[in-house]
Amino acid sequence: MKTVNIKEPGVVEITEMPIPVPQKGEALLKILYGGICGSDLGTYRGTFAYVSYPRVPGHEFSAEIIEVGDNTFGLSKGMIVTCNPYFNCGECYSCERGLVNCCTTNQTMGVQREGAFSEYITMPIERIYDGKGLSPKTLSLIEPFCISYHGVSRADVKKGDRVLILGAGTIGVLAAIAAKVLGAEVYISDVSKQKLVYAKELGVDGTILNSSPSDFDEAVEKVTSGNGFDVTIEAVGLPSTFQNCIDAAAFGGRVVLIGVGKSNLDFNFTMIQKKELNIYGSRNALKKDFEELIEIVKNGNIDLDRIVTNVYKVDDAALAFTEFSENPGSMLKVMFEF
Repeated sequence: MKTVNIKEPGVVEITEMPIPVPQKGEALLKILYGGICGSDLGTYRGTFAYVSYPRVPGHEFSAEIIEVGDNTFGLSKGMIVTCNPYFNCGECYSCERGLVNCCTTNQTMGVQREGAFSEYITMPIERIYDGKGLSPKTLSLIEPFCISYHGVSRADVKKGDRVLILGAGTIGVLAAIAAKVLGAEVYISDVSKQKLVYAKELGVDGTILNSSPSDFDEAVEKVTSGNGFDVTIEAVGLPSTFQNCIDAAAFGGRVVLIGVGKSNLDFNFTMIQKKELNIYGSRNALKKDFEELIEIVKNGNIDLDRIVTNVYKVDDAALAFTEFSENPGSMLKVMFEF
């Protein structure tokens, strides 16, 4: 089978590997679609905090079940599915308390362990979720939607909240969609005018071009009548955008950090006390996030496919990573068709 392999930063190869043999409690899956996550792009660039090399990337995917044994999960051969790619140890303090998404030794596919960008993979059957009739392309978008949905849920976003998303990439746009589903008034900010135009077309209430700190502050002041946003969500992973979140949050507001980066931020932490901010980290997602979103997308007429801007054949993996890395302002969700 063909496998996408990032040997080192900037080097992507298609290698031939034997088709894996499922062990007891596992199913054999044929990958249908796979999305390039921001972490995959960071792996390609050498900027992602958690990854090691060489690495098979990929944890956003849909698949067909090729082989599966008797199980209590209702899984059968031919079913179109997606999967939970965050492997937890089951023994640490986080896992004991049910916080399996932030297991202290978490291994996410495509990051700390081999990913899904192969023609076939095996998966533990308890990590496989029925797609409930969603198309394979749509189903491959459920995992990134879960990342965003989990982050929005951390802030307990509710109807009437005014929410600002920092970053109009895939996770930011999906966070905006999730907040809209919950009834919030949603604004999104980015340095890319093109991405903001696209976000507006997807239904956000307003956009803020983050061209400079002064322009950003002035726009926040205008939009919120000087009150700040009830919720700010960082979906980039840069010190500057986390600072934007602190600055733009209302007194008593909620700040959520989804983005992952390597850099430090030196800031006046007393502002957290002064504003009595509630600050939440958000990592990965839970089984309930997957199951809830599959139902929401199925029943809510949410056209997730609109965020897909580019689809490549898997043989063109090196080209896909190169073009995505060089044109991040004009490409949103990039996918492989297997």
